[in-house]
Amino acid sequence: MSTQKEARQRYGDVHESEALRIPEEKAEQLVDALNSDLAATYVLYHQVKKHHWLVEGAEFHDIHEYLGEVAADLEEGADVIAERAQALGGVPLSGGANYEEHAPVSAEDADAYDIRTSLENDLEIFGDIIEQLREHIQLANNLGDYTTEEQLREILEGVEEHGHHIEHYLEDDTLVSQGTLE
Repeated sequence: MSTQKEARQRYGDVHESEALRIPEEKAEQLVDALNSDLAATYVLYHQVKKHHWLVEGAEFHDIHEYLGEVAADLEEGADVIAERAQALGGVPLSGGANYEEHAPVSAEDADAYDIRTSLENDLEIFGDIIEQLREHIQLANNLGDYTTEEQLREILEGVEEHGHHIEHYLEDDTLVSQGTLE
């Protein structure tokens, strides 16, 4: 445990960056948006990791590997988001319960589901995150923060790609025979 008596900066406080020169009131809006994105990303990350660990069936290996890649990409995006929130003078959100409390999305419960249901649950969160990222890209543009806008655009591109791939996994066409599925 830390022996420091006072926090250097409290969560929710935003200090204007002299280097970035984004006014504090704009930086506060951006940091709030980024922390919401960070929370949503980690909720999805943990759910995808759960599905990565629990996937079973004839297509186990490919889906297991793919979900591992998705989780890694989500974690990388979360890091970019957190570092940008800090650069803007804020404190990035941290901690599991904090993520769920601040996320605009909700994870499925702790039970294990078949992979189709799991991927449907993932796809729902991907869609919610995609919509929110688009809103926050527009916010960053409107506030004149083109770096945050660009970083969120890059994250959005990856999130959309993964959502699209999951959508393909959920299509009816499969190499597994119908009798095997019953």
